[in-house]
Amino acid sequence: MSVPRKKANGAEKLRIKLVSGNANRPLAEAIGKELKVDLTRGVCKRFADREIFVELHDNVRGEDVFVIQPTSHPANDNLMELLILIDALKRASARRITAVMPYFGYARQDRKPGPRTPITAKLVANLIERAGADRVLTLDLHAGQIQGFFDIPTDNLFAAPVMVRDIKDRYEIGDVMVVSPDVGGVVRARALAKRINAPLAICDKQRRRPGEIESMTVIGDVSGKRCILVDDIVDSGGTLCNAADVLLEAGAKEVMAYITHGVLSGTAVERVEGSRLKSLVITDSIEPTEGVSKARNIRVLPIANLLGEAIKRTANEESVSGLFYDY
Repeated sequence: MSVPRKKANGAEKLRIKLVSGNANRPLAEAIGKELKVDLTRGVCKRFADREIFVELHDNVRGEDVFVIQPTSHPANDNLMELLILIDALKRASARRITAVMPYFGYARQDRKPGPRTPITAKLVANLIERAGADRVLTLDLHAGQIQGFFDIPTDNLFAAPVMVRDIKDRYEIGDVMVVSPDVGGVVRARALAKRINAPLAICDKQRRRPGEIESMTVIGDVSGKRCILVDDIVDSGGTLCNAADVLLEAGAKEVMAYITHGVLSGTAVERVEGSRLKSLVITDSIEPTEGVSKARNIRVLPIANLLGEAIKRTANEESVSGLFYDY
């Protein structure tokens, strides 16, 4: 089933197709439900040696196609699925191919922190372009400059409007304080604080080595406040759990966290469950695991409506940036 795309001159209406890999099919189905578009039929499976095989069963010739595939764990498999899907669509004569990546893997390798290290985010951007994508739609990139790694149009959406709505529904804004868990996330935290007219605090952490925090101090008066930690990625959960301890010791009433991408690798779910965090709120940009679904203090915000609206606006040649303010 296809959805018409309006053209200003009243000429023949174009149609869109939604294609999903295996990385987060429930999200793709939810987006399809929002747009009233069935997912394109096909198979994406593995040979015995784990090579990926893709075959599309619906005609996509001349169509405006959106491939929904976050490159989350297992990152390499899901990235290869995305590239192969794009290649299959290109060879099937799709008119335009948009890679919809709710989570952009390898985004944390966005610069050279030392000699003889790669800039893998740029490599991934090159691979997506060379595979045949015409544009990219993603959510809360770890670093904004990754948009510049692409030489094709790239829209970076923000989950902030979805989070703001949830925060306003659940808390009295008068005693809320937004907190950045590190100095690097201040811009993101300040943007959310401005949306809800709340003050801002910062947790300044000193690392002994990657993944190991030596000390953390709070910049700002959090006494008596409901503190909301804001970040784009939660991986091991160590920073969030340590920040919650420091904030509570500094007099905070309670600590919650709103994070866009719940990577939650290894024992992260158990760490969050055993922490002093009242709640961790993540989006379904990455498909929640069974452990996440059962965790007592982890909650998932759906983003199908946001992504569906962005896809619809892209297909209709309308402004996507308006979502940052109007959604």
